[in-house]
Amino acid sequence: MLGIADYPAFVIAVLVFLAIPGPGNLALISATAEGGVRGGMAATLGVILGDQVLMWAAVAGVAALLAASPTAFSVVQWGGALYLGWLGWQMLRAKPGEAAALQLKPGHFLRQAMLITLLNPKAIVFYMAFFPLFVDPARHRGLLTFAVMAATIAALTFAYGLVAVLLAHRLGERVRGSPRMSLWLRRVAGVCLIGFGVRLLSR
Repeated sequence: MLGIADYPAFVIAVLVFLAIPGPGNLALISATAEGGVRGGMAATLGVILGDQVLMWAAVAGVAALLAASPTAFSVVQWGGALYLGWLGWQMLRAKPGEAAALQLKPGHFLRQAMLITLLNPKAIVFYMAFFPLFVDPARHRGLLTFAVMAATIAALTFAYGLVAVLLAHRLGERVRGSPRMSLWLRRVAGVCLIGFGVRLLSR
């Protein structure tokens, strides 16, 4: 389809990529817990923007640059690890009554989720290594092929994010009724973010 090798397999790969636990999913859940559906959807748009930047960077040849320069890849790894670790520490050290590390501002959620996506090792690996495998070199139509892939990824991410946000919001209503549980979940999320950062450096 329009230069995409096995379009159904591409769709399935994107859905599996979205469902794998990682910083992106954590950002959606955290944003929904703190900012409701509006905050969660703002984070979803941030994830979509981050994905688009990574995909078009891969198209522009950043994948080849990172493969040829271990130093450049190390800079990306360390930058991502430090950011995730800092955000996780802010959530981990939270005290009862303190404002969350993820503030209740949809615009903030959008920027936060986009930055997390750009530094997400799962996303970097997908777009820089796995994503090009779905480009059919014999039927490739240039920018049209990449535009269709980009639109497909954005649509699937929006649908996935909508479902995830609605589910998180439904469960979050119970959590918000218990401040102690909310604080505990925030700290668990902080530990997870720090763990994602450590995992990024171990690659």
